[in-house]
Amino acid sequence: MATPLSVKPRLTFWQIWNMSFGFLGIQFGFALQNANVSRIFQTLGAQMDDISVLWLAAPCTGLLVQPIIGYLSDRTWHPWWGRRRPFFFAGAVTASLALFVMPQSSTLLMAALVLWVLDASVNISMEPFRAFVGDMLPSGQRTTGFAMQTFFIGVGAVIASLLPYIFTNVFHISNTAPKGIIPESVRYSFYVGGIVYIVAVMWTVLTTREFPPENTDTWEEEKLRTKGVWKGIIEIGKGFGHMPKTMMQLALVQFFTWVAFFSMWIYTSPGVAQNAYGTTDPTSKTFQDAGDWVGVMFMVYNGVSALMAFVLPVIARRLGRTFTHMICLVIGGLSLISVLFVHTPWVLLVPMVGIGLAWASTLTMPYAILAGALPAHKMGFYMGVFNFFVVIPQIIAAWLLGHVVKDLFHNQSIYALVVGGVSMMIGGVLNAFVKDKEEIKS
Repeated sequence: MATPLSVKPRLTFWQIWNMSFGFLGIQFGFALQNANVSRIFQTLGAQMDDISVLWLAAPCTGLLVQPIIGYLSDRTWHPWWGRRRPFFFAGAVTASLALFVMPQSSTLLMAALVLWVLDASVNISMEPFRAFVGDMLPSGQRTTGFAMQTFFIGVGAVIASLLPYIFTNVFHISNTAPKGIIPESVRYSFYVGGIVYIVAVMWTVLTTREFPPENTDTWEEEKLRTKGVWKGIIEIGKGFGHMPKTMMQLALVQFFTWVAFFSMWIYTSPGVAQNAYGTTDPTSKTFQDAGDWVGVMFMVYNGVSALMAFVLPVIARRLGRTFTHMICLVIGGLSLISVLFVHTPWVLLVPMVGIGLAWASTLTMPYAILAGALPAHKMGFYMGVFNFFVVIPQIIAAWLLGHVVKDLFHNQSIYALVVGGVSMMIGGVLNAFVKDKEEIKS
């Protein structure tokens, strides 16, 4: 059993690598979901204005799961499993199973239900990973820790997003199928994702040991005092009333940022098929080719994100984390808007560079800023609560975007990306008002 530490030691590059490696698997699941679920829904018969409502499973599960998992993981300790790793493992097992089941969906209802399970499982694994950085690293290494997670998020998403395109164009596996059947290229991609997910998360579980609570006696008393579901709910409610000011400021930024990304994930596939490929027929080869190309587009923005993960901490040290994040969001918003004006598939890769910059910053800077403003003994809980400001905008977008696309944009789904771009730029401007406590101290 490890000895409690009052001062966290600086970890080596490879220790940070190992503790972050599980995000490679998590992002396989997340990227396959983002790039292919709208395509699966349409293949199974979903209408354009149904897609955003069917996607409600994703943010709703995050809204419910992440604060609870954060609260429970703060109060978990085992001499071998540690605090966060039991949740890494449990989420990985169920997420991997869901990835195998999703491409077997034969009805819209089945696909929607599996999406609930998949997203809940991803959240069970992912939320404790955010708190893991705060647990394991001293403040001077936290930006590096979140950047390493961003690197693995980018690498995982690059490979996962490309899988359908690779299976179709390299291995010549069909990307078309009869109506109501998921193409083989998509099915095989999900099977690979299921394997990678469990292997990557288990790498972190088996190679990383966690530090125990600093004061074990006090921690045990707190754990017993707050034990029980009802007491846990009360504690969560109290937490909302005592959020640090920095967290409230970041909440507004997150709201507008995640409206943008959610609109992109839902509507890029149908939008590109319609705007650049000239089709809305999900049974046509042209539509499936567009779906494969969206995977390539998502590969580019995630690849840029992976590369920028190591550049952003350097930039942030010179310009500050708040200013760096503001610039990245403004560039990302302009890039998302520009997709409207591009009708050539290859040229669509250009705006993905700017979106990748914004994605890298979104996965790194807010969490690095937030970690410095949180009490250490409630790191997991507040990281879970912070997720509310990721999922609430997605829920609102899911309810509204379908109506907006149908009634205001006359089913021209590409305009949902314009809405997202404007929203991201608003988030960037609001980030100028965020106070980074660690930067102020230094």
